[in-house]
Amino acid sequence: MSNTLSMSALKAALAVTLLGASFFSLPASAQDQPTHADDLMARGDTPESIKGYEIAARSDRSDAGFGDSKVEASMVLRNAAGQTSERSLSFSTLEKENETVGDKSLVIFNSPRDVEGTALLSHAKILDPDDQWLFLPALKRVKRISSANKSGPFVGSEFAFEDFTLTELNKFTYAYVGEEDVDGMMMDVVDRFPRYEKSGYTKQISWIDQDIYQARKIEFYDRRGGLLKTLTLSDYREYDGIWRAHKLAMVNHKTNKETDLIYSEFQFKTGLDEGDFVKGVLQRIR
Repeated sequence: MSNTLSMSALKAALAVTLLGASFFSLPASAQDQPTHADDLMARGDTPESIKGYEIAARSDRSDAGFGDSKVEASMVLRNAAGQTSERSLSFSTLEKENETVGDKSLVIFNSPRDVEGTALLSHAKILDPDDQWLFLPALKRVKRISSANKSGPFVGSEFAFEDFTLTELNKFTYAYVGEEDVDGMMMDVVDRFPRYEKSGYTKQISWIDQDIYQARKIEFYDRRGGLLKTLTLSDYREYDGIWRAHKLAMVNHKTNKETDLIYSEFQFKTGLDEGDFVKGVLQRIR
């Protein structure tokens, strides 16, 4: 498999927010999304949607307060014949101020050589298109990239752009399905439906454990309603109450291709601030 990173793949890949975070349409603004069961009941939501939202909110809020993070990662791409290629990346993330906005992130490609120094800066939104900028070292240029097409692939992998913003709670409405024992671990099963425009999915099904409230599996259903991909999250480690999965394995059931994201140890509260996530920082990358 080629390691060449095309411009079209880069454009579809931007806004890589919270790659190391645990995972997790209505024409309303993020500020209009209810945040408590009483608000949902007042809006007329069903008991299933209320419980689904509360489970998702508990999962999302269990990791609040990390401030900022840094992590090194490798991406292993595997085609249907089992051939692999690998990329090395560095991620920095600044936590969102509240649930009406998204995180800010910076990803830098370290290898292979043809993408070394390429940098992607993202200011994630909830329902609006994310603000994104791309730095191409060969051209020494920063370009603003449109992210209206959220369903595009991430640098030729089985991850799509929108897969990396699924931690934003208010991007979805929810419906509780039930409980399920998975390999001896009790899970809450919750359907979630994208509220934002141009999603590549009609719905996702998430399995959230009842112990540390983290997602263990997510199924993605395409625009025709068929099962497209399955994401498995494993090797969870705790950092002073903050949980992070260190392996994310995505399988595409249509192509039989797979992509693994494998993270090293996370660093939190490293001193990053807003100034580390402005457009000008891209031109200082070497």
